[in-house]
Amino acid sequence: MESEFAAQLEELKARVEGLEQNAQENKLSMVVFSGDMDKALASLIIATGAAAMGMEVMMFFTFWATPLLRDPKKATPSKDMMGTMFSAMLPKGAEKAQLSKMNFGGMGAKMMQGLMNNKNVASLPQMIELAGELGIKICICDMSMSLMGFKREEMIDYPDLMYCGVATFLEQALGSKVQLFI
Repeated sequence: MESEFAAQLEELKARVEGLEQNAQENKLSMVVFSGDMDKALASLIIATGAAAMGMEVMMFFTFWATPLLRDPKKATPSKDMMGTMFSAMLPKGAEKAQLSKMNFGGMGAKMMQGLMNNKNVASLPQMIELAGELGIKICICDMSMSLMGFKREEMIDYPDLMYCGVATFLEQALGSKVQLFI
């Protein structure tokens, strides 16, 4: 009887330990795939809101969101032909982001920026700055940078900026309470 009780106790301890290892943390892990102004703003509003609520936040910028993190003040390093083409065709920085709908050749983005300014809504660059102040980690996808020919030296200065692959992001996301794809 006593050995049966001890065996049950050990089984319960093992179960509790397994649950503790798989417990989700108070974290938000987000894939930011779109470089559209409205979608990037939404991702940053959610991320800064989560950080303000005490959540740890990691944003994984990949593919079309990657150009948002290029610093327009930094010189573009020499690149191969494809990197030069991507650099010329894609926006250089968050200030150049376009709307996903009603862009009207760039006029929609200008109208939205004016409206946001009039209503005291933070711009995309201001939201990125706020994210840094709140300790939000930003990871830029190494593969996306390689495909598009972007170099680390042309990216923004950001306090928690990292370069990583999908495995690093998935490690973070595995234990997060919330995972989003925008």
